[in-house]
Amino acid sequence: MILNENSPTTFNDQLPKRVDVVVIGAGIIGVSIAYFLAKQGKKVLICEKGRVAGEQSSRNWGWVRQQGRHSSELPIMKESLRIWQGLAEEIGEDLGFRQCGCLYLAETDAMEQENEDWLDIARQHNLDTKLLGTREVQSLLGQENKYWKSAIYTASDGRAEPLIAVPRLASAAQVLGVKIIENCAVRSLDVMVGKLSGVYTELGRVDATQVVSAAGAWSSLFAGIHDISLPQLKVKGTVARTEPVTGFFEGNAVSENIAFRKRTDGGYSIALADQTSHSITPDSFRYLPKFLPLMKKSYRDVSLRFDRSFFNEIGHRVKTNPTKVSPFEQNRVLNPKPDENILKQMREALKSHVPELANAAFVESWAGMIETTPDVLPIVSQADHIDGFYMVSGLSGHGFGIGPGMGKVVADLICGRSMEYDLSRFRLNRFHDGSPIELSMSA
Repeated sequence: MILNENSPTTFNDQLPKRVDVVVIGAGIIGVSIAYFLAKQGKKVLICEKGRVAGEQSSRNWGWVRQQGRHSSELPIMKESLRIWQGLAEEIGEDLGFRQCGCLYLAETDAMEQENEDWLDIARQHNLDTKLLGTREVQSLLGQENKYWKSAIYTASDGRAEPLIAVPRLASAAQVLGVKIIENCAVRSLDVMVGKLSGVYTELGRVDATQVVSAAGAWSSLFAGIHDISLPQLKVKGTVARTEPVTGFFEGNAVSENIAFRKRTDGGYSIALADQTSHSITPDSFRYLPKFLPLMKKSYRDVSLRFDRSFFNEIGHRVKTNPTKVSPFEQNRVLNPKPDENILKQMREALKSHVPELANAAFVESWAGMIETTPDVLPIVSQADHIDGFYMVSGLSGHGFGIGPGMGKVVADLICGRSMEYDLSRFRLNRFHDGSPIELSMSA
Protein backbone atom coordinates (compact mmCIF):
# COMPACT_ATOMS: atom_id res chain seq x y z
CA MET A 1 0.00 0.00 0.00
CA ILE A 2 1.37 3.39 -1.02
CA LEU A 3 0.60 6.47 1.03
CA ASN A 4 -1.07 9.56 -0.45
CA GLU A 5 -2.73 12.70 0.86
CA ASN A 6 -5.98 10.77 1.43
CA SER A 7 -4.29 8.23 3.71
CA PRO A 8 -5.28 8.60 7.37
CA THR A 9 -2.99 10.75 9.49
CA THR A 10 -1.09 8.80 12.15
CA PHE A 11 1.12 11.41 13.80
CA ASN A 12 -0.95 14.21 15.30
CA ASP A 13 0.99 15.73 18.19
CA GLN A 14 0.03 19.19 19.42
CA LEU A 15 2.05 22.08 17.99
CA PRO A 16 4.54 23.20 20.65
CA LYS A 17 5.29 26.88 21.22
CA ARG A 18 9.04 26.37 21.35
CA VAL A 19 11.58 23.65 20.56
CA ASP A 20 15.32 23.47 20.10
CA VAL A 21 15.19 22.15 16.54
CA VAL A 22 12.51 22.00 13.85
CA VAL A 23 12.95 19.29 11.22
CA ILE A 24 11.13 19.91 7.94
CA GLY A 25 10.11 16.62 6.35
CA ALA A 26 9.38 13.17 7.78
CA GLY A 27 11.17 10.91 5.35
CA ILE A 28 13.96 8.57 6.42
CA ILE A 29 16.47 11.46 6.66
CA GLY A 30 14.27 13.82 8.68
CA VAL A 31 13.06 11.10 11.03
CA SER A 32 16.62 9.81 11.57
CA ILE A 33 17.93 13.30 12.31
CA ALA A 34 15.15 13.88 14.84
CA TYR A 35 15.71 10.48 16.47
CA PHE A 36 19.42 11.12 17.06
CA LEU A 37 18.84 14.72 18.16
CA ALA A 38 16.39 13.45 20.77
CA LYS A 39 18.96 10.93 21.97
CA GLN A 40 21.21 13.93 22.66
CA GLY A 41 18.52 15.61 24.73
CA LYS A 42 17.21 18.09 22.17
CA LYS A 43 13.54 19.11 22.03
CA VAL A 44 12.55 18.41 18.43
CA LEU A 45 9.51 19.02 16.23
CA ILE A 46 9.05 17.28 12.86
CA CYS A 47 6.70 19.16 10.54
CA GLU A 48 5.44 17.02 7.66
CA LYS A 49 3.24 18.65 5.00
CA GLY A 50 1.80 15.27 4.02
CA ARG A 51 2.43 11.85 5.55
CA VAL A 52 5.40 10.33 7.33
CA ALA A 53 7.35 8.48 4.59
CA GLY A 54 4.64 9.52 2.13
CA GLU A 55 6.96 10.20 -0.78
CA GLN A 56 10.22 8.58 -1.86
CA SER A 57 11.06 7.23 1.60
CA SER A 58 8.34 4.59 1.19
CA ARG A 59 8.61 4.21 -2.59
CA ASN A 60 12.29 3.33 -2.96
CA TRP A 61 13.80 -0.09 -3.60
CA GLY A 62 14.52 -0.74 0.09
CA TRP A 63 18.23 -1.45 -0.39
CA VAL A 64 20.71 -0.94 2.45
CA ARG A 65 23.87 -1.03 0.38
CA GLN A 66 27.49 -0.03 0.58
CA GLN A 67 28.16 -1.40 -2.89
CA GLY A 68 28.35 1.06 -5.76
CA ARG A 69 28.51 4.17 -3.61
CA HIS A 70 30.81 7.13 -4.06
CA SER A 71 33.90 6.95 -1.87
CA SER A 72 32.85 10.11 0.01
CA GLU A 73 29.61 8.45 1.13
CA LEU A 74 31.06 5.13 2.23
CA PRO A 75 32.30 6.07 5.73
CA ILE A 76 28.80 7.29 6.63
CA MET A 77 27.19 4.32 4.89
CA LYS A 78 29.31 1.90 6.90
CA GLU A 79 28.16 3.66 10.07
CA SER A 80 24.58 3.44 8.81
CA LEU A 81 24.86 -0.30 8.24
CA ARG A 82 26.13 -0.69 11.80
CA ILE A 83 23.09 1.26 13.05
CA TRP A 84 20.69 -0.82 10.93
CA GLN A 85 22.15 -3.99 12.45
CA GLY A 86 21.07 -2.97 15.96
CA LEU A 87 18.19 -0.58 15.30
CA ALA A 88 15.34 -3.08 15.50
CA GLU A 89 16.52 -4.33 18.88
CA GLU A 90 17.10 -0.77 20.07
CA ILE A 91 13.56 0.41 19.32
CA GLY A 92 11.85 -2.94 19.89
CA GLU A 93 10.30 -3.13 16.41
CA ASP A 94 11.02 -5.25 13.35
CA LEU A 95 12.06 -3.00 10.46
CA GLY A 96 12.33 -5.77 7.90
CA PHE A 97 16.11 -5.46 7.90
CA ARG A 98 17.98 -8.50 6.62
CA GLN A 99 21.61 -8.85 5.51
CA CYS A 100 21.19 -10.91 2.35
CA GLY A 101 23.84 -9.40 0.09
CA CYS A 102 23.92 -7.18 -2.98
CA LEU A 103 24.77 -8.22 -6.55
CA TYR A 104 25.76 -5.92 -9.42
CA LEU A 105 25.35 -8.15 -12.48
CA ALA A 106 27.32 -7.60 -15.70
CA GLU A 107 26.23 -8.79 -19.12
CA THR A 108 28.43 -6.45 -21.16
CA ASP A 109 32.15 -5.67 -21.18
CA ALA A 110 31.41 -2.06 -20.19
CA MET A 111 29.46 -3.04 -17.08
CA GLU A 112 32.03 -5.67 -16.18
CA GLN A 113 34.77 -3.04 -16.33
CA GLU A 114 32.72 -0.59 -14.26
CA ASN A 115 32.23 -3.24 -11.58
CA GLU A 116 35.92 -4.12 -11.54
CA ASP A 117 36.87 -0.44 -11.28
CA TRP A 118 34.65 -0.07 -8.20
CA LEU A 119 36.51 -2.92 -6.49
CA ASP A 120 39.38 -0.47 -5.88
CA ILE A 121 37.02 1.69 -3.80
CA ALA A 122 35.77 -1.39 -1.94
CA ARG A 123 39.34 -2.33 -1.01
CA GLN A 124 40.12 1.20 0.18
CA HIS A 125 37.18 0.97 2.60
CA ASN A 126 37.79 -2.64 3.66
CA LEU A 127 34.49 -3.95 2.33
CA ASP A 128 33.78 -7.63 1.80
CA THR A 129 33.01 -7.10 -1.91
CA LYS A 130 34.06 -9.94 -4.22
CA LEU A 131 34.23 -10.45 -7.96
CA LEU A 132 32.20 -13.46 -9.07
CA GLY A 133 32.52 -15.37 -12.32
CA THR A 134 29.67 -16.73 -14.41
CA ARG A 135 29.35 -20.04 -12.59
CA GLU A 136 29.50 -18.38 -9.16
CA VAL A 137 26.71 -16.01 -10.17
CA GLN A 138 24.64 -18.93 -11.44
CA SER A 139 25.14 -20.77 -8.17
CA LEU A 140 24.28 -17.75 -6.01
CA LEU A 141 21.12 -16.95 -7.97
CA GLY A 142 20.16 -20.56 -8.52
CA GLN A 143 19.98 -20.11 -12.29
CA GLU A 144 20.83 -22.75 -14.86
CA ASN A 145 21.46 -20.60 -17.90
CA LYS A 146 24.44 -18.28 -18.35
CA TYR A 147 22.81 -14.85 -18.47
CA TRP A 148 25.69 -12.97 -16.81
CA LYS A 149 29.40 -12.55 -17.58
CA SER A 150 30.27 -11.75 -13.96
CA ALA A 151 29.16 -9.75 -10.93
CA ILE A 152 30.43 -8.02 -7.83
CA TYR A 153 28.86 -9.15 -4.57
CA THR A 154 28.86 -7.59 -1.10
CA ALA A 155 27.48 -10.14 1.33
CA SER A 156 27.22 -7.68 4.24
CA ASP A 157 24.76 -5.43 2.38
CA GLY A 158 21.10 -5.74 3.19
CA ARG A 159 17.54 -4.62 2.71
CA ALA A 160 14.65 -3.34 4.81
CA GLU A 161 10.99 -2.49 4.26
CA PRO A 162 10.62 1.29 3.72
CA LEU A 163 6.91 1.55 4.48
CA ILE A 164 7.44 -0.34 7.73
CA ALA A 165 10.82 1.01 8.83
CA VAL A 166 10.30 4.77 8.59
CA PRO A 167 6.97 5.04 10.48
CA ARG A 168 8.26 2.68 13.19
CA LEU A 169 11.40 4.74 13.60
CA ALA A 170 9.18 7.84 13.79
CA SER A 171 7.19 6.21 16.59
CA ALA A 172 10.45 5.44 18.39
CA ALA A 173 11.42 9.10 18.06
CA GLN A 174 8.10 10.06 19.66
CA VAL A 175 8.94 7.83 22.63
CA LEU A 176 12.09 9.93 23.05
CA GLY A 177 9.99 13.11 23.10
CA VAL A 178 9.97 14.18 19.44
CA LYS A 179 6.74 15.89 18.38
CA ILE A 180 5.55 14.84 14.91
CA ILE A 181 2.68 16.50 13.07
CA GLU A 182 1.36 15.46 9.65
CA ASN A 183 -0.59 17.95 7.53
CA CYS A 184 1.65 20.65 8.97
CA ALA A 185 3.63 22.41 6.25
CA VAL A 186 6.35 24.88 7.17
CA ARG A 187 5.54 27.92 5.07
CA SER A 188 8.72 29.85 5.79
CA LEU A 189 11.49 30.55 8.26
CA ASP A 190 11.33 33.51 10.63
CA VAL A 191 14.70 35.22 10.24
CA MET A 192 15.80 38.34 12.11
CA VAL A 193 19.08 40.02 11.07
CA GLY A 194 20.40 36.79 9.55
CA LYS A 195 19.50 34.68 12.55
CA LEU A 196 16.73 32.14 12.96
CA SER A 197 14.07 32.83 15.55
CA GLY A 198 11.47 30.28 14.46
CA VAL A 199 9.26 28.92 11.70
CA TYR A 200 5.82 29.74 10.38
CA THR A 201 3.71 26.63 9.88
CA GLU A 202 0.19 26.35 8.57
CA LEU A 203 -0.88 25.64 12.17
CA GLY A 204 0.99 28.56 13.69
CA ARG A 205 4.42 29.87 14.62
CA VAL A 206 7.04 27.90 16.59
CA ASP A 207 10.10 29.39 18.30
CA ALA A 208 13.36 27.64 17.35
CA THR A 209 16.95 28.70 16.84
CA GLN A 210 17.86 25.74 14.64
CA VAL A 211 15.99 24.31 11.65
CA VAL A 212 17.02 21.52 9.30
CA SER A 213 15.37 21.08 5.92
CA ALA A 214 15.07 17.42 4.98
CA ALA A 215 12.31 18.17 2.52
CA GLY A 216 13.25 15.73 -0.23
CA ALA A 217 12.00 16.79 -3.64
CA TRP A 218 10.75 20.07 -2.13
CA SER A 219 14.15 21.15 -0.81
CA SER A 220 15.07 23.47 -3.68
CA LEU A 221 11.73 25.26 -3.56
CA PHE A 222 11.93 25.86 0.19
CA ALA A 223 15.53 27.05 -0.05
CA GLY A 224 14.64 29.35 -2.93
CA ILE A 225 12.02 31.13 -0.84
CA HIS A 226 14.93 32.27 1.33
CA ASP A 227 17.23 33.28 -1.56
CA ILE A 228 19.30 30.10 -1.42
CA SER A 229 20.10 28.48 -4.76
CA LEU A 230 19.93 24.72 -4.24
CA PRO A 231 20.21 22.97 -7.64
CA GLN A 232 17.87 20.02 -7.69
CA LEU A 233 15.67 18.30 -10.26
CA LYS A 234 13.14 15.48 -9.99
CA VAL A 235 12.91 12.28 -12.03
CA LYS A 236 10.15 9.69 -11.82
CA GLY A 237 10.90 6.04 -11.18
CA THR A 238 8.42 3.16 -11.45
CA VAL A 239 8.44 0.09 -9.19
CA ALA A 240 6.31 -3.06 -8.94
CA ARG A 241 5.97 -5.81 -6.37
CA THR A 242 5.19 -9.41 -7.18
CA GLU A 243 3.20 -12.09 -5.49
CA PRO A 244 5.26 -14.38 -3.19
CA VAL A 245 7.94 -16.49 -4.88
CA THR A 246 9.97 -19.17 -3.12
CA GLY A 247 13.35 -20.74 -3.80
CA PHE A 248 15.08 -17.77 -5.44
CA PHE A 249 17.78 -15.26 -4.44
CA GLU A 250 17.06 -13.62 -1.08
CA GLY A 251 19.08 -10.43 -1.58
CA ASN A 252 19.31 -7.42 -3.91
CA ALA A 253 20.43 -7.60 -7.54
CA VAL A 254 20.70 -5.20 -10.45
CA SER A 255 21.98 -5.44 -14.01
CA GLU A 256 22.05 -2.89 -16.82
CA ASN A 257 18.39 -3.67 -17.38
CA ILE A 258 16.55 -5.11 -14.40
CA ALA A 259 16.65 -4.75 -10.60
CA PHE A 260 15.00 -7.04 -8.06
CA ARG A 261 15.09 -7.66 -4.33
CA LYS A 262 13.33 -10.04 -1.99
CA ARG A 263 10.64 -8.61 0.29
CA THR A 264 9.61 -9.78 3.75
CA ASP A 265 6.12 -10.48 2.36
CA GLY A 266 7.65 -13.16 0.12
CA GLY A 267 7.40 -11.19 -3.11
CA TYR A 268 10.01 -9.17 -4.99
CA SER A 269 10.32 -5.46 -5.68
CA ILE A 270 11.07 -5.01 -9.40
CA ALA A 271 12.39 -2.00 -11.29
CA LEU A 272 14.16 -1.15 -14.52
CA ALA A 273 17.73 -0.12 -13.74
CA ASP A 274 18.28 3.60 -14.34
CA GLN A 275 15.15 4.07 -16.43
CA THR A 276 13.40 7.27 -15.32
CA SER A 277 11.51 10.21 -16.78
CA HIS A 278 11.78 13.93 -16.16
CA SER A 279 8.89 16.34 -16.59
CA ILE A 280 10.26 19.67 -17.75
CA THR A 281 9.59 22.51 -15.31
CA PRO A 282 10.92 26.06 -14.91
CA ASP A 283 13.69 24.60 -12.71
CA SER A 284 14.83 22.48 -15.67
CA PHE A 285 15.90 25.71 -17.39
CA ARG A 286 17.03 27.45 -14.19
CA TYR A 287 19.54 24.70 -13.39
CA LEU A 288 20.31 23.47 -16.93
CA PRO A 289 23.97 24.61 -17.02
CA LYS A 290 24.79 22.72 -13.82
CA PHE A 291 23.02 19.55 -14.95
CA LEU A 292 24.54 19.40 -18.45
CA PRO A 293 27.34 16.95 -17.53
CA LEU A 294 24.84 14.57 -15.94
CA MET A 295 22.44 14.91 -18.87
CA LYS A 296 25.21 14.04 -21.33
CA LYS A 297 26.08 10.91 -19.37
CA SER A 298 22.53 9.67 -18.71
CA TYR A 299 20.58 10.87 -21.75
CA ARG A 300 19.78 7.27 -22.77
CA ASP A 301 18.29 6.52 -19.35
CA VAL A 302 16.04 9.56 -18.83
CA SER A 303 13.08 10.38 -21.05
CA LEU A 304 12.05 14.04 -21.15
CA ARG A 305 8.40 15.02 -21.07
CA PHE A 306 6.51 18.27 -21.30
CA ASP A 307 3.26 18.13 -19.35
CA ARG A 308 1.20 20.19 -16.92
CA SER A 309 3.99 19.96 -14.32
CA PHE A 310 5.55 22.96 -16.07
CA PHE A 311 2.47 25.10 -15.55
CA ASN A 312 1.80 23.75 -12.06
CA GLU A 313 5.22 24.96 -10.90
CA ILE A 314 5.12 28.42 -12.49
CA GLY A 315 5.00 30.95 -9.70
CA HIS A 316 6.05 28.49 -6.99
CA ARG A 317 9.18 30.51 -6.23
CA VAL A 318 7.35 33.76 -5.55
CA LYS A 319 7.97 34.70 -1.92
CA THR A 320 5.02 33.50 0.11
CA ASN A 321 3.12 35.29 2.84
CA PRO A 322 3.28 32.99 5.88
CA THR A 323 -0.36 33.75 6.62
CA LYS A 324 -1.45 32.34 3.26
CA VAL A 325 -1.61 28.81 1.81
CA SER A 326 1.76 27.75 0.38
CA PRO A 327 2.64 25.41 -2.52
CA PHE A 328 3.56 22.82 0.13
CA GLU A 329 -0.09 22.57 1.13
CA GLN A 330 -1.44 22.60 -2.40
CA ASN A 331 0.25 19.28 -3.18
CA ARG A 332 0.84 17.44 0.09
CA VAL A 333 2.10 14.14 -1.33
CA LEU A 334 3.79 13.65 -4.70
CA ASN A 335 1.97 10.59 -5.99
CA PRO A 336 2.71 10.14 -9.71
CA LYS A 337 1.21 7.31 -11.70
CA PRO A 338 3.46 4.37 -12.61
CA ASP A 339 4.56 4.23 -16.23
CA GLU A 340 2.70 1.40 -18.00
CA ASN A 341 5.38 1.14 -20.67
CA ILE A 342 8.05 0.69 -18.00
CA LEU A 343 5.96 -2.07 -16.40
CA LYS A 344 5.81 -3.88 -19.75
CA GLN A 345 9.59 -3.55 -20.17
CA MET A 346 10.06 -4.99 -16.68
CA ARG A 347 8.06 -8.04 -17.66
CA GLU A 348 10.11 -8.54 -20.81
CA ALA A 349 13.39 -8.15 -18.93
CA LEU A 350 12.29 -10.76 -16.39
CA LYS A 351 11.40 -13.17 -19.18
CA SER A 352 14.77 -12.80 -20.85
CA HIS A 353 17.04 -12.70 -17.78
CA VAL A 354 15.19 -13.70 -14.62
CA PRO A 355 12.75 -16.43 -15.71
CA GLU A 356 12.37 -17.50 -12.07
CA LEU A 357 10.29 -14.32 -11.56
CA ALA A 358 8.82 -14.02 -15.06
CA ASN A 359 5.46 -15.60 -14.23
CA ALA A 360 4.98 -13.91 -10.86
CA ALA A 361 2.02 -11.54 -11.02
CA PHE A 362 2.54 -7.86 -10.28
CA VAL A 363 0.14 -7.29 -7.39
CA GLU A 364 0.96 -3.59 -7.00
CA SER A 365 2.88 -0.89 -8.82
CA TRP A 366 3.75 2.69 -7.97
CA ALA A 367 5.98 5.61 -8.91
CA GLY A 368 8.04 8.07 -6.91
CA MET A 369 9.78 11.36 -7.53
CA ILE A 370 13.53 10.97 -7.07
CA GLU A 371 15.43 14.17 -6.28
CA THR A 372 18.90 14.53 -7.68
CA THR A 373 21.74 17.01 -7.64
CA PRO A 374 24.03 17.80 -10.60
CA ASP A 375 26.71 15.36 -9.37
CA VAL A 376 24.29 12.81 -7.84
CA LEU A 377 25.77 13.35 -4.38
CA PRO A 378 24.10 14.72 -1.25
CA ILE A 379 24.01 18.29 -0.04
CA VAL A 380 24.73 18.66 3.68
CA SER A 381 25.24 22.34 4.49
CA GLN A 382 24.49 25.19 6.78
CA ALA A 383 23.14 28.29 5.03
CA ASP A 384 25.72 31.04 4.60
CA HIS A 385 23.39 33.92 5.42
CA ILE A 386 20.95 32.30 7.88
CA ASP A 387 22.56 31.27 11.15
CA GLY A 388 21.00 28.04 12.40
CA PHE A 389 19.49 26.81 9.10
CA TYR A 390 20.77 23.48 7.76
CA MET A 391 19.94 21.69 4.51
CA VAL A 392 20.15 17.96 3.79
CA SER A 393 19.16 17.09 0.25
CA GLY A 394 20.04 15.07 -2.83
CA LEU A 395 19.79 11.67 -1.12
CA SER A 396 16.81 10.35 -3.06
CA GLY A 397 17.65 7.20 -4.96
CA HIS A 398 20.35 6.26 -2.47
CA GLY A 399 19.07 7.76 0.80
CA PHE A 400 17.09 4.96 2.42
CA GLY A 401 20.07 2.80 3.34
CA ILE A 402 22.28 5.67 4.43
CA GLY A 403 19.42 7.39 6.28
CA PRO A 404 20.17 6.39 9.89
CA GLY A 405 23.89 7.05 9.49
CA MET A 406 23.32 10.42 7.84
CA GLY A 407 20.77 11.25 10.54
CA LYS A 408 23.34 10.63 13.24
CA VAL A 409 25.99 12.69 11.44
CA VAL A 410 23.65 15.65 10.91
CA ALA A 411 22.47 15.49 14.52
CA ASP A 412 26.10 15.70 15.66
CA LEU A 413 26.66 18.63 13.28
CA ILE A 414 23.66 20.52 14.67
CA CYS A 415 24.73 19.81 18.25
CA GLY A 416 28.24 21.07 17.55
CA ARG A 417 29.92 17.76 18.26
CA SER A 418 33.33 17.05 16.79
CA MET A 419 32.94 15.41 13.42
CA GLU A 420 34.73 12.19 12.50
CA TYR A 421 33.44 12.43 8.94
CA ASP A 422 34.53 14.79 6.19
CA LEU A 423 31.42 16.56 4.88
CA SER A 424 33.29 18.98 2.60
CA ARG A 425 32.36 16.95 -0.50
CA PHE A 426 28.69 17.60 0.33
CA ARG A 427 28.84 21.38 0.79
CA LEU A 428 26.24 23.34 -1.17
CA ASN A 429 28.80 25.90 -2.34
CA ARG A 430 30.51 23.33 -4.57
CA PHE A 431 27.86 24.30 -7.14
CA HIS A 432 28.55 28.02 -6.80
CA ASP A 433 32.25 28.51 -6.07
CA GLY A 434 33.59 27.48 -9.46
CA SER A 435 34.43 23.91 -8.49
CA PRO A 436 34.15 21.46 -11.40
CA ILE A 437 31.11 19.19 -11.28
CA GLU A 438 32.54 15.71 -10.79
CA LEU A 439 29.96 13.00 -11.35
CA SER A 440 29.60 10.11 -8.95
CA MET A 441 30.46 6.72 -10.47
CA SER A 442 26.87 5.67 -9.80
CA ALA A 443 25.48 8.56 -11.83
